[in-house]
Amino acid sequence: MAHLITPTNAFSAEPFVANIPGSKSLTNRALILAAQRLGKTEIRRALHCEDTDHLARCLNQFGGLSVTKTADGYVVERDAARLTAPKEPIYVGGAGTPARFLLSFAAMAHGDTTVTGNARLSERPMGDLLSTFQYIGVGFECLKTANCLPIKVRGGSKINTSLFWRVSGSTSSQFTSSLLLLAAQQTDGPVTVLVEGKVVSKPYVQMTSGMMGACGIRVTEVTPDYYVVHCGMSQSSVIDIEADASGMSYFLAAAAVTGTKIVIPHIGTGSAQGDVGFAKVLQQMGCALSIAADSITLTGAPLHGVDVDMDTMPDTVLTLAAVAALARGSTRITNIANLRVKECDRIHAATTELQRLGVNAEQGPDFLVVMPTGTVKPAVVETYDDHRVAMCFAILGLLHPGIDIVNPRCVGKSFPGFWDELARFQQHHNAAAVSAVA
Repeated sequence: MAHLITPTNAFSAEPFVANIPGSKSLTNRALILAAQRLGKTEIRRALHCEDTDHLARCLNQFGGLSVTKTADGYVVERDAARLTAPKEPIYVGGAGTPARFLLSFAAMAHGDTTVTGNARLSERPMGDLLSTFQYIGVGFECLKTANCLPIKVRGGSKINTSLFWRVSGSTSSQFTSSLLLLAAQQTDGPVTVLVEGKVVSKPYVQMTSGMMGACGIRVTEVTPDYYVVHCGMSQSSVIDIEADASGMSYFLAAAAVTGTKIVIPHIGTGSAQGDVGFAKVLQQMGCALSIAADSITLTGAPLHGVDVDMDTMPDTVLTLAAVAALARGSTRITNIANLRVKECDRIHAATTELQRLGVNAEQGPDFLVVMPTGTVKPAVVETYDDHRVAMCFAILGLLHPGIDIVNPRCVGKSFPGFWDELARFQQHHNAAAVSAVA
């Protein structure tokens, strides 16, 4: 199955107000924080997608915990101070963040919890978190391959909170976030977490500590790689989720390449999401940008290439690669080595599919260079079952005919309504153009 995009014939000066779902990253963190809290917690404006629904279903399998999906989020109810482990293995599909969070969450339940995932997730690394588990006393067993899912966590182990909890930050920020959330559940504290080596995607760690703080759990960042967690459960019975910065990137890109104006509500200057920085990259490329307290407004313009370090906004790298294909001059994207261990090898995917479309692209261990040729050829774009590959290349289809996206349903992992919203973007401009002619 594939999705053929029909280019829009004309574009209007009337701004398009996008409907961007709630942040996937914040929804995942909110579900864990709510599950660590006794009583009832309402999560509002949350994202319903494959990843968050997998996490909700997994949490719902712990004894003493109930997670219910609502129209705009979830309700989490916990009536037991000590949860019991699920009777059956819990399956997270391809959801990397939920898997890493659940491994730590399971350490505090009574009994053994087995966390499993799909084939790709079972290849992705878990060793940095497991090394910390071994150091602090959390029991576990890798059931097939060392340092990979499926993993059985032996809940109820005596965790040593007097040690510095050391974790490598060079592979994924999710391991650090997972440990911060685990530290909050300890009765003996505070707990110190030391992140060793280069810290990739640091804004995601700051997002975790910021949400913990907003929920009444104090996390002190002593230095950029040294955290002190003052243990305790969330005090928030209601958690509101802002718009997803990664999801918004596709519609900022749509406005950028079509020279139109877009407004993104429910996100602004106070956002902790690192991917908000993508809007400023588009500004560097020539767009006009305004960021208010609760909205972001961008107007597209003729674009030029940039040289940019994307370590703090990795989930928008593919979006930038698509935009760069339509810019004047080359774009060099650096510090992105961790993209090779995502849902697919995203550096390889971007290079291969750009070349398939007639755009020159080169890759290295931690960089991608896009060199526009002035043309984009019709082609069938492979998505590697990766939601972000599908959504970024769809943007090129707004202007160039014959771009056919394979496996369009893979966007359900993070943005189930993407195709409807992209169609609404096109309809807005087509309708406005017809009105202007009339």
